[in-house]
Amino acid sequence: MPDTPIIADTTLAEAGTRPRFDNSYARLPERLFARLPPTPVSEPRLLRLNTALAETLGLDPAWLASPAGVAMLAGNLVPPGAEPIAQAYAGHQFGQFNPALGDGRAILLGEVVTPAGERRDIQLKGSGPTPFSRRGDGRAAVGPVLREYIISEAMAGFGIPTTRALAAVATGDFVFREEALPGAVLTRVAASHLRVGTFQYFAARRDQDALRVLVDVAIARHDPAAAEAPKPALALLAGVAARQADLVAQWMLVGFIHGVMNTDNCSISGETIDYGPCAFLDAYHPETVFSSIDVQGRYAYANQPGIAHWNVARLAECLLPLIDENEDAAVAQAQEALAGYAARFGTAWRDGLLRKVGLTAARDGDEGLLQDLLSRMAANEADFTLTFRRLAEAAEGDDDVRALFADPEAFDGWATGWRARLAHEPPGRAAAMRLVNPAYIPRNHLVEEALAAAVQDDLHPFENLLAVVSRPFDTQPGRERYALPPRPDERVTATFCGT
Repeated sequence: MPDTPIIADTTLAEAGTRPRFDNSYARLPERLFARLPPTPVSEPRLLRLNTALAETLGLDPAWLASPAGVAMLAGNLVPPGAEPIAQAYAGHQFGQFNPALGDGRAILLGEVVTPAGERRDIQLKGSGPTPFSRRGDGRAAVGPVLREYIISEAMAGFGIPTTRALAAVATGDFVFREEALPGAVLTRVAASHLRVGTFQYFAARRDQDALRVLVDVAIARHDPAAAEAPKPALALLAGVAARQADLVAQWMLVGFIHGVMNTDNCSISGETIDYGPCAFLDAYHPETVFSSIDVQGRYAYANQPGIAHWNVARLAECLLPLIDENEDAAVAQAQEALAGYAARFGTAWRDGLLRKVGLTAARDGDEGLLQDLLSRMAANEADFTLTFRRLAEAAEGDDDVRALFADPEAFDGWATGWRARLAHEPPGRAAAMRLVNPAYIPRNHLVEEALAAAVQDDLHPFENLLAVVSRPFDTQPGRERYALPPRPDERVTATFCGT
């Protein structure tokens, strides 16, 4: 194993075409990051390449799968144009502020510009220690890497903004947590890796020049129209708030629980980022928590909208000096920018639920109808995903959904009003309902089954699950077990952070 990565030159001969990298972030003031290469690994081996994503990015899958490509994905080779850096950021972790976090096990290789003209970060996660590692080893294990791969690709299948997994590479080395585990590196693709915590890092140091730089970068990357606003920082804040409101509503509509909604995991782009101890609801209950480290339930399912608003309020605090020289005026303007968050989330949540139950536009009484369904689901331990999926069949006269309720008559009591309301809708609602109610989610017990096999070098369960959840709205004959909730002995009650 080389002590440092090989720097590829322009004469490197390999199958296919090497990616062309840039790194605009590396041209910013150096206090925003630390320059360092990834730490090489012993025996890089490709576990999974996301061929479709590679093609969307304008990358050549043949080169990525070649020895040189796998070396790059493992951190053993730095391609031309890449300028590896670890980004600095801070963050509130479970409500407690840590002024110095940063990329402790990730290296931003650089960016590629897609055929559509979009700039995308290419980051190696699990690529070795950095100045921000805080005594950590900077590595990742196969299980958490493949967990992020599965769930991020499922989120993409749902149409929810998310970072993506380009590749997973086994390292040939072990990482040590409670036990020795096979190591891996994830190649993550993102619109950017700017976080609320990125701004907090420099606000805590009263570095307004760095904050101005970050505002300009964020606007150029995510809110170009804000550059023309009278107060660009204020316009950026409003954009982040709107994106977070929409994102969390989309999470909730598929029963997703992020698990670690710290401000360093709150992306300025509005993408879902950092799939640690995340999970999906089986039986619906608003207070559900899976994360083993969320002992107080701060990030429970129903708390997510309020937490996202809280996170964006922390961004507002960072931007106050850039909004107005007068602090009172800046606070008032920031509060006004945030005031629309609740309404935006509420509308996205309500309209999404209406579509899930087959209704096209809100009428008086609809919100009560929706809340009544959720209350009955919670009281009867009804499976979240299957209940909504089977409502499409119920709209066509099938009664299978009743069996999901501990007391089937609880569903009957709700369905009478629902069917009466559905009579005012256009015919053929079931087909539209199937387009918004997934048949498949990465159910926790199936994810754990796939990861346990992968640790033993059996990737078949992982590949099968990935294939299913990448097409979550399609009925897939022969794959019925992937749609079913867990048996009592299969239930997963706690999920764990990969660090």
